[in-house]
Amino acid sequence: MALWSRLFNRPSAAPRNATQQDGGGVLITNSADLDQYLKDGSTTKAGMVVTPDTAMRNGAVYACVRLLSGPQATLPLQIKRRVDEKTRADASDTPIWKVINRKPNRWQKPHQFKRMMAAHVLLRGNAYALKVMSRGELQGLIPLNPDRTKTVQNDDMSLTHQYTSPTGRRIDFKQDEIFHLYGLTLNGYEGVTPITFARETIGLALAQEDYGATTFKNGARTPGTLTHPAKLGEDAQRLLKASLDEYRAGGDSEGKFLILEEAMKFERLGMTAVDAQWIESRKLSRSDIAMFYGVPPSMIGDNSGSDSNWGTGLEQKANGFVTFTLEDYLTMWEEGITIDLNSDPDIYARYNRAALVKGDLNARWNAYVRGLQWGVWSPNEVRALEDQNPREGGDIFYPPPNTAGASADAGASKGTGQ
Repeated sequence: MALWSRLFNRPSAAPRNATQQDGGGVLITNSADLDQYLKDGSTTKAGMVVTPDTAMRNGAVYACVRLLSGPQATLPLQIKRRVDEKTRADASDTPIWKVINRKPNRWQKPHQFKRMMAAHVLLRGNAYALKVMSRGELQGLIPLNPDRTKTVQNDDMSLTHQYTSPTGRRIDFKQDEIFHLYGLTLNGYEGVTPITFARETIGLALAQEDYGATTFKNGARTPGTLTHPAKLGEDAQRLLKASLDEYRAGGDSEGKFLILEEAMKFERLGMTAVDAQWIESRKLSRSDIAMFYGVPPSMIGDNSGSDSNWGTGLEQKANGFVTFTLEDYLTMWEEGITIDLNSDPDIYARYNRAALVKGDLNARWNAYVRGLQWGVWSPNEVRALEDQNPREGGDIFYPPPNTAGASADAGASKGTGQ
């Protein structure tokens, strides 16, 4: 009850409208000042306001966020326990596993929670969730709006997460009260997002889309020219304009032939240099946005390039994407859960990266066969990876083929006492 009171209860004291915190402020006297203040830091040179919400309207940004947040939410996230230096055991009986993989809070499913947190990191640089504790054990995670949360470092190097509630009251949470995820950081305690540095690129892409949409809406692109052997009078010009406007309005006239009078001729124009440059600039913007997020352009539908730096085949691109981009975010989750949600030094989180090839049946079973052949897995461990029950006698490990003879010779030597 105390937790919900801290988050949602209104302050008992009346708000002081005439005072503010130390540090000065901004004097707003008209609507233009207010508009400029709200847009400050997000207006690009192209004249577009780039925020996480407006950036998601761009197809390339949306595709990158979708591709990067999906595996973070769908890959099996295991909780392990270190038994000794070489032995690991499943720890799915811990409260951490239940919160992360079963019920993070009252209203969200695990997939929704993890994907939302991943999207917060990708779009806003940080993801915050308030830890619900009972008798020293984790019971749930309540996501906090990252736009309302700020992390500051105190004089003693500890962190304080300042959250502004929906009622306008500021609540300070200690470092151990918050589950905080962030990737690239420049100060060590707050993350930055690609949107921070790709703002101009995204703004240019949004401006190009706005230009294209306006052009198509108004029909401003001239498909050709009309020529008349003489001079048209004002009445003839007015009638011709009305006829052309009706023809371009769509509906039943769409696709029909245009009937010209008085020996007028129509000459079709090819693609102008401006049109060609606009198309090429849109392709460049998509590639630049994919570069900021570390996603191969072909994975977001841009096949104009070859992605030769990561290989030309789909498998090479997928492997490069996992190794150089996705691995960073998976490690972020593993370390965040291990450190922020756990006090037992023997408990740790681990993604099952083998599930990334689950859609490739041939690759998956080739890996199983090799693992069995070289004694890496037992048959029951393979069955567990396929969500199958163990079988009797399936806990054995087969000796590697190139050492089977040596093992037999060693056993024979021991038997003869040599």
